[in-house]
Amino acid sequence: MFNKFFNLFKHELAIDLGTANTLIIQDDQVVIDEPSIVAVNRRTGETIAVGKKAMQMHEKTHENIKTIRPLKDGVIADFQAAESMIEGMINMMGPRRKFMNHMKMVICIPSGITEVEKRAVFDSAEHVDAKETYLIHEPMAAALGIGLDVEEPIGNMVIDIGGGTTEIAVIALSGIVCDQSIRIAGDEFTTDIINYMKRQHNILIGERTAEKIKINVGSALQELEVPPENYPVNGRDLMTGIPKQITVSFSEIAHALDKSISKIEDAVLKALENTPPELAADIYQTGLYLTGGGALLRGLDKRISQKTRLPVHVADDPLRAVVRGTGLALKNTDKYTFLIDRKSI
Repeated sequence: MFNKFFNLFKHELAIDLGTANTLIIQDDQVVIDEPSIVAVNRRTGETIAVGKKAMQMHEKTHENIKTIRPLKDGVIADFQAAESMIEGMINMMGPRRKFMNHMKMVICIPSGITEVEKRAVFDSAEHVDAKETYLIHEPMAAALGIGLDVEEPIGNMVIDIGGGTTEIAVIALSGIVCDQSIRIAGDEFTTDIINYMKRQHNILIGERTAEKIKINVGSALQELEVPPENYPVNGRDLMTGIPKQITVSFSEIAHALDKSISKIEDAVLKALENTPPELAADIYQTGLYLTGGGALLRGLDKRISQKTRLPVHVADDPLRAVVRGTGLALKNTDKYTFLIDRKSI
């Protein structure tokens, strides 16, 4: 009877705290899927908006308002803004009962994170009243999210391309055998597009416009079987200062992203080089698994497959693979030995 009463006041949350987007799962449902951004009043320090509302203000603010992306390269860069963002997103789910409220969280983190950065995540969770907090590495969460049995003695390679980092890991027996974590991912692609537009078309565009270009005509290959239509881009002419419109093609964007994608390919090859031979034999059979928002880039699976000569599988819902895996870890905190709690750091 007491357990039933206790569970009424117990919140269990799985959080994918991403550089670009934050997702929260409660009771097996994705209840929050919002951009990782907050808008703050410069004078008072008060948080005005979180998530989509703050993103609408991004790069359009006056001197009294600033927008902050609290995470950079997959880790917390601004602690206060991160806490405001997490709290704001939890509050979006509805009012919390303060009486006997027990909040349990599993938060996913990049595999290349330092001990100091881990502590920062724990501290942020504590500040939003989490009583029990666990961390899970992103590649492990992604592997769980796409349905791999991580406890088996079989090697699987997962490539998770997020907003701030690309995580490449070989997983077997509930552990990461070898991994590569590079800070080249969605944000770097966005910067590449902004720089290309400036250099090639003499037009200045913002982050939001570059993100739309990436979604509509982003490509890893200069030749596609089903090419997207050319995309109109509005920006400011650097010569005249007057707003103007140009159109860009997928092949132009493929050219703009080429160097960054080559760095991801090199990291994949390096991870394969460091893989023990028996696990490498497994990977030859199972192939590579692509997750994260970057997996949606047209032709990326083909390009990595051509480079490695291995089959590449794109997850069914790559954007939510990590948070789904974090949700599974939340259900099995007693069973999964790879979860990190405060005592283990």
